[in-house]
Amino acid sequence: MSSEQTDVTELPAEERDTRPNGRTEIPKTEAFTRYIGTGWADAPAQVPPVAPLAQAAAARRAAISAKHPGKRLVVAAGEPKVRSNDTDYPYRPHTAFAWLTGWGDETVAGSVLVLEPTDDGHEAVLHFQPAAGRDTDEFYANAAIGEFWVGRRPSVDEVGAALGLRAADIAGLERRDDDVTLDDEDLARDLSEARLVKDDAEVAEMRAAVAATKQGFDDVIAALPRITAHDRGERVIEGVFFTRARSEGSDLGYGTIAASGPHACILHWTRNDGPVVPGDLVLIDAGVELPSLYTADITRTLPVNGTFSPVQRRIYEAVLEAADAAFAAAKPGVRFRDVHVAAMEVIARKVAEWGLPQLPAAELEGVEQPARRYMVHGTSHHLGLDVHDCQQARRELYMDGLLEPGMVFTIEPGLYFQPDDLTVPEEYRGIGVRIEDDVLLTADGVESLSAGIPRTADEVEAWIASLQS
Repeated sequence: MSSEQTDVTELPAEERDTRPNGRTEIPKTEAFTRYIGTGWADAPAQVPPVAPLAQAAAARRAAISAKHPGKRLVVAAGEPKVRSNDTDYPYRPHTAFAWLTGWGDETVAGSVLVLEPTDDGHEAVLHFQPAAGRDTDEFYANAAIGEFWVGRRPSVDEVGAALGLRAADIAGLERRDDDVTLDDEDLARDLSEARLVKDDAEVAEMRAAVAATKQGFDDVIAALPRITAHDRGERVIEGVFFTRARSEGSDLGYGTIAASGPHACILHWTRNDGPVVPGDLVLIDAGVELPSLYTADITRTLPVNGTFSPVQRRIYEAVLEAADAAFAAAKPGVRFRDVHVAAMEVIARKVAEWGLPQLPAAELEGVEQPARRYMVHGTSHHLGLDVHDCQQARRELYMDGLLEPGMVFTIEPGLYFQPDDLTVPEEYRGIGVRIEDDVLLTADGVESLSAGIPRTADEVEAWIASLQS
């Protein structure tokens, strides 16, 4: 063995980089650094075109700049989050950072966007850790940023070209006492409220996310024989949908809810460890997140054996009627909360028709409604880069705000009859139904972005039959 091919275990202790977990010893001699830093082909220059979402982000930065004249705005992408010991969760940058830069799932962790104040607004500068040079030990010895560990990293020039703004090494970033960061309530609020109305680039991403999500639902239906044969069929649903999310997008927009039988009555059921039994309904709430980080949010409730029972159909069609009422109510100038009111009026009427007990109207307070026992959640939330988008917006612009063209939100009423609820007939108990669509508000009302995903009872049965033949 030559002197430049030294076995690390033969090195003296002072010439090794010994990790605290005892797993890895990396040589740190000058000889090894010279050896491993030579003999590589020149990497071809890569200057990608400006990404479409990066072009749209310039206008977004201008809007935020106008609200904070003379202030130095610092928006950090954030650091990786530890999952367990020395393993991290999949990295996702802060939503505000993604919205202001157009950088999605390729964002370099730890990046920081700075809007430097100028005489006529702000100049955007993106600071990040660029590729480690092969004249240092970083590229092979640093597990956080080294190319041997995490793959090729972009250069400053490449990032600047891709995002259409000035990029710089984060080593040169100076922090100031007067920096306005995402901890600032006004900045966080303004960034959230600015996303209430989507631009054309965002709407295009939402359409694509819904289309990919539809494919995921198709995959699940096609896999129903395998799903029902498994003791934990809910997990199989989760896995089938995740495969589509990873192959067509970047990840899941949120943890998939695969809730079969009485689990459908648990609103945020994500354990997904139960069987999927023919004769039951299975409620699937899932969304594909694209590389741009925009996500869909769709729920469909399916009869596992392909056909609704009379009771299941009765409940399903009541929820569908409530959803249709919410669709009809959503128009420019209408209060956002009134979409929920329209849905709940139908739910309350149906519950009364079925003879279920309700809280007397005289005992109701605020927005309480007599049927809330059977539908305790709201009907709509904004949707975009976050599945529950714009959550730091002021109430007067969100729940009490007026609908505007360009808003994207969900319509998702439901009925949930808990298996131990003695106020409902036994045949209703353990049945949960939710129908959720993603809609775009237009000048005339709403356009359903998820119109291509069957939603009536007859359409759902035909959908299942078409993929099972």
